[in-house]
Amino acid sequence: MLIDQAEIVVIGGHGGNGCVSFRREKFVPRGGPNGGPGGDGGSVYLVADASLKGLNAFRFQRRFEADRGRHGEGSDRAGHDGDDLSIRVPPGTVVRDQSGSVVADLAAAGGRVLVARGGRGGRGNAAFATSTHQAPREAEPGTPGEEHRLLLELKLIADVGIVGFPNAGKSTLISRISSARPKIAAYPFTTLEPNLGVVDLGEYRTFVVADIPGLIEGAHNGQGLGMKFLKHIERTRVLIHLVDASDLSGRDPVHDLDVVNGELRAFGESLAAKPQIVAGSKIDVLTDRKRIDDLRARCAAAGVPFHAVSAVSGEGIRDLLEEAWTILAARNRDTAGEGRAHFEGGVYTA
Repeated sequence: MLIDQAEIVVIGGHGGNGCVSFRREKFVPRGGPNGGPGGDGGSVYLVADASLKGLNAFRFQRRFEADRGRHGEGSDRAGHDGDDLSIRVPPGTVVRDQSGSVVADLAAAGGRVLVARGGRGGRGNAAFATSTHQAPREAEPGTPGEEHRLLLELKLIADVGIVGFPNAGKSTLISRISSARPKIAAYPFTTLEPNLGVVDLGEYRTFVVADIPGLIEGAHNGQGLGMKFLKHIERTRVLIHLVDASDLSGRDPVHDLDVVNGELRAFGESLAAKPQIVAGSKIDVLTDRKRIDDLRARCAAAGVPFHAVSAVSGEGIRDLLEEAWTILAARNRDTAGEGRAHFEGGVYTA
């Protein structure tokens, strides 16, 4: 089960207390203060790790606290600093604070964000000695570490997102073009969570596709499963809009196309603005050619690429993938270098 949301509490380590101490050597009658400072508490970081695919690790553990600093000691010995705590999250994790503001977007593997700073160690009494205050008996306590409640939201990172009505053939298509093996059945909403697959076109041309659970009218308002998973296609660069063109659905393919596009626009203009390829699916069981012709004409009028495909027979699949690669390669060239400065230095500061 893919867990794509989690709420956690992160706490920086407390700083160690400063020490009150005086030299006590036998032959040093005026030894003076020698209390050392406390160590700083450890800080908490979130680190994007490519080996993770979901937020499942936070299902049972939700409280994370860094190591505290050690107290100062006599003979001017400073306390050890507390160890930092690094919490691994999958790439694509968006970090929000309690107000809903974005703290960081860990879109790339290796991204690192400071989410709870450790407390500062207190000064020992040696730090307070002056010419007029030669035997200070005061020391500072360590300060507490920061504590924050954070919401982690995973948005899958895929190059191409496959969208469409329930039972349009999305799971069958992704199983045909990649090694992904999602559950496939003859009833709506078989897909309950997004599936990822890698398409290999040869000649070192590969891209990641995501099969998004079916959208229905009102998905952006929470109808069906759409609203929960629409966020997963926000990072995709190209959409393959799969429309059931067969007679078996009992629906009008053109109407289905308009409904899903309307839901994408309602969720966010950024989704509606993504390059889209429309694929009329299940043509292996199509009897009324007018259905596919009407769909093709609607796409031509809108200037959207159209392909008639069958995931069962394989008809039209190669041309569809080549079209997706062409658009994807062009977008990758246009956006080359984007986001590099975002991670420069390797650390965000909350």
